[in-house]
Amino acid sequence: MKIRIAVVEDDKNYNQALKKIIDFQKDMECVAQFYNGKTALQELEDLEPDVVLMDIQLQDLSGIDIVFQLTETMPNTTFVMCTSFENDEKIFSALRAGASGYLVKGEPMDKIIQAIQEAHKGGAPMSFAIAKRVLYHFQESKVQVQSLTLLTVTEKEVLELLAQGLLYKEIADKKYVTIDTIKKHIGNIYRKLQVSNKIEAINKFNNKN
Repeated sequence: MKIRIAVVEDDKNYNQALKKIIDFQKDMECVAQFYNGKTALQELEDLEPDVVLMDIQLQDLSGIDIVFQLTETMPNTTFVMCTSFENDEKIFSALRAGASGYLVKGEPMDKIIQAIQEAHKGGAPMSFAIAKRVLYHFQESKVQVQSLTLLTVTEKEVLELLAQGLLYKEIADKKYVTIDTIKKHIGNIYRKLQVSNKIEAINKFNNKN
């Protein structure tokens, strides 16, 4: 049985190049090509391909939104993003939407073929640069969580109130202490979290999960 692949890509030249290299493989066939998101959204479900190569920035729709909608109704299809975007927001939005892989268009075609095979076997293929960014993201998150564990119970309470938008005086009144005491706690919080201002401290607190 050949791996059945659909390509959703509005760059016609690249779309054709993908089809050509896919059809050249003995174990693969390109069963559909889509040049816009609307048609892909309407027809992919009936086709039930094994793997979909999905561009992120289509002219009419977001590839991420399409993946989000179709992963619910197409549980047997694997979606792999194939795009020129390498920023963290796009990467994590695509993975949260249900994409199993993330490839950069500059990859050699043989790498894309390997990625299709890997995705079809249940893997999560990613371009090297993307994998590094994902790894860095989780390492950074781990450091943030570890630094939060250094805070005392009182410091965590102060930081939580700060995150809720309370002023120093309001926090002091709530904790029945002086403003100077609160300032001292906040100084300790900044030092332990290795931040220099309130916004950075609140961001670390909000990203703890």
